[in-house]
Amino acid sequence: MTPRRAVHLPLLAGLILLAACAEPGSRVLFDGSTFEGWDENPSFRIEDASIVAGTLDESIPRNEFLCTTESFNDFELRLEFRLLGEGANAGVQFHTERIPDDHEVIGYQADMGDGWWGALYDESRRNRLLAEPDFPVLDSLINYEGWNEYVIRTRGRSTQLFINGAETIDYVEPDESIPQSGKICVQIHSGPPSEAWYRNITVRELEDGE
Repeated sequence: MTPRRAVHLPLLAGLILLAACAEPGSRVLFDGSTFEGWDENPSFRIEDASIVAGTLDESIPRNEFLCTTESFNDFELRLEFRLLGEGANAGVQFHTERIPDDHEVIGYQADMGDGWWGALYDESRRNRLLAEPDFPVLDSLINYEGWNEYVIRTRGRSTQLFINGAETIDYVEPDESIPQSGKICVQIHSGPPSEAWYRNITVRELEDGE
């Protein structure tokens, strides 16, 4: 079981600041100190008020996911991320469920990594990109040395993705059999030595008419 850590005063001040800066009606999904509200996966740790997966010392043997215990329908998710390591790949899952007795999940992924930034992927279902942005244009907006912002907005069968304020995807799901609710997860992809960092994770559930 992942150890729970006490909230120290500097971190508590940061959480108060995060809550104050969040969009009206948003709530914090990651408190910066514990995995409260998330399931258990020893491949993830907490450093500097961030969720971290992977290592720069050895290859990543398989995809790993950390998921919320709560499911969401229509929402706007905001978080900051950074990727470290050549060939790093990761993503943010939504409308997702864990596959029983497996390390994988099934659902949509807001992708990240060279050749994947801002794309919408269907994990463990159709196993392909559902929509992709203009990668050369988006590439110029990525901060490769530091933090970036992802915004995922989904309502009904419609999904929009934004990285650093630029819309990358506006997608409408044509298959009415695919669920439009589920968990939110963060990922580290199998591959070369790399780390995926996530912080300042908030969600705002959308009301009728938004």
